[in-house]
Amino acid sequence: MSTRLDVKKTYKLYIGGDFPRSESGRTYVVNDAKGSFLANAAQASRKDARDAVKAARSAFGGWSGRTAYNRGQVVYRIAEVLEGRREQFETELRAAEGLTAAKARTYVDAAIDRLVWYAGWADKIAQVTGSANAVAGPYFNHSAPEPSGVVAIVAPSGPLLGLVSVVAPVIVTGNTCVVIASEPHPLTAITLGEVMATSDLPGGVVNVLTGSVAEVAPWLASHMDVNGLDLTGVTDPELARDLEVAGI
Repeated sequence: MSTRLDVKKTYKLYIGGDFPRSESGRTYVVNDAKGSFLANAAQASRKDARDAVKAARSAFGGWSGRTAYNRGQVVYRIAEVLEGRREQFETELRAAEGLTAAKARTYVDAAIDRLVWYAGWADKIAQVTGSANAVAGPYFNHSAPEPSGVVAIVAPSGPLLGLVSVVAPVIVTGNTCVVIASEPHPLTAITLGEVMATSDLPGGVVNVLTGSVAEVAPWLASHMDVNGLDLTGVTDPELARDLEVAGI
């Protein structure tokens, strides 16, 4: 009996609801926890970053225009689809970080729970942060939060939980985002993109780039169509300072 060909997964970018290769054609090697080859991931270029920002900007109007309740439903749907693919995420976490089965299961549980938590907050944020302001005049004055626009995110090193923790609050409040995944552990980020592509999330609301943070992040920080920065995953103080200056 012949042996089946091992079909290796191709990890691409996630831009505008599609999974393109980098326009540069570049890839980089991703190793497992023992330093052995695990996969090749696409290495995003500045052109890919621009395409991702364009997709996020195009999706912003429709996404921010939805009701908060509907956005919460969509984020909850992401949690549902993630629950159905939990075994795949557990396998990827074990390979990437050398986790035990129990530890990987704990991380996936936490990621799902966090999505559900933020989904529940979707239609309550305006009630908590908004207010009726006392004014000395014959009129009412109310404050209400509004989406900022496109947010560029450098994800922390936690492959799944860290990514969910920075993406969920951005999209649940009506923003769209471009995320640079953890450079050494990018695979679960692209798999999460597959989850989002098969949920009810419109293309372009979340865009995932993989590759060098030092190469791609400055182009996002200085892009005129980017309205906010989340530098949670930047560990180099000098790079963080440069990105903050570029974003001004």
